Amino acid sequence: MASKTDAAVSYESPRLADYTSKTEADRGQVDLPFALLSLLLLTVGVVMVLSASFARAYYDPSNTTGGNATYYFVRQALFALVGVGVMFLCSRFPMGFYKRISSTVMLVSLALLVLVLVPGIGEKANNARRWINLGFTTFQPSEIAKIGIIMYFALLICNNKEGLKNLKSLIPFGICLGMVFVLLVLEPHMSAIIIIAAIGLVMLFLGGLPLYWFIGGGAAAAAVLGVGYAMFGYVRDRFSAWLNPFADASDAGFQIVQSLYSIGSGGLLGLGLGNSRQKFLYLPEEHNDFIFSVVCEELGFIGAILILALFALLIVRGYWLSMHARDRYSALVGAGITTHLAMQVLLNVAVCTNSIPCTGISLPLFSYGGTALLLQMAELGIILSLSRDIPEKR
Repeated sequence: MASKTDAAVSYESPRLADYTSKTEADRGQVDLPFALLSLLLLTVGVVMVLSASFARAYYDPSNTTGGNATYYFVRQALFALVGVGVMFLCSRFPMGFYKRISSTVMLVSLALLVLVLVPGIGEKANNARRWINLGFTTFQPSEIAKIGIIMYFALLICNNKEGLKNLKSLIPFGICLGMVFVLLVLEPHMSAIIIIAAIGLVMLFLGGLPLYWFIGGGAAAAAVLGVGYAMFGYVRDRFSAWLNPFADASDAGFQIVQSLYSIGSGGLLGLGLGNSRQKFLYLPEEHNDFIFSVVCEELGFIGAILILALFALLIVRGYWLSMHARDRYSALVGAGITTHLAMQVLLNVAVCTNSIPCTGISLPLFSYGGTALLLQMAELGIILSLSRDIPEKR
């Protein structure tokens, strides 16, 4: 007969097969706070897309929208509804399933990064080839590469029984990141390189990589930024605009100057929902990368802080769930996804406030973009999946 001590040990560290083989009825419920926070932020985000986009949709000079003021809102609302279904569908698959498909997701993301460079498949805009046109929408393969890096690195860390203690153990990680970086440089897509590099470093840190390795990682990151600054003129222009946006407010600094005007106009309480002035074709990408500027203008400092507080609660809850995950792979994937969410929020707000140079980083659950939204909801669904395997307190 097993002792009480033996029972406690087996409960605290169960084998992966003990719960990945459970039936759907045997699993627990999704974490309600995390699910409600996700749905609340998604709802507010869709409303803000309506408010931020109707002027551009109505006055669209390219006539893409046909003068329909609700064009972007309707599409975003439809993707949001599908995204909710995707989130709860992903929550139903056990984490063992995601572990089995980790390598496949990484390979698919690499294949798509190659395809986007092929003329006729990849869509070119603003001297960059980053999008694949699906007919009804476009998507960036780099978004799939982000979740691919998280899942694949978690798999490599779990399969490496000797730990990340020497150069040999880091070779698979370096090869994977190197292939992704080369393909992203060819697009080019500097913001995706920065985010994926940061995700990779975080995953290695969570996997137990000694801290002294990050000194070399920091030097490598600085080298990548230096190469990007030297090779790409648009990177140099963005650095110049960041340092002094008002020196060329009608050209290189136009976007950030309009963003600062928008944020400053909001004051403490804002102009009111729907009353932004900068969204009337002054602020570029007002319903996409710079939607937070419209949030500040319409809802004011207090409204912006409340939305950031909701994001903070979602992020903290995501880390809490990851810390209580039933196995290492689940914990690594949950922490990686939560870190990805946190970085995108932080970097987007930093760009809108001119705290860092302008890059194409969207605000999760807010910025317009159908396929990106679906992938974000899928990531949240994975966290809900791992939450279902956390034992309830007796």
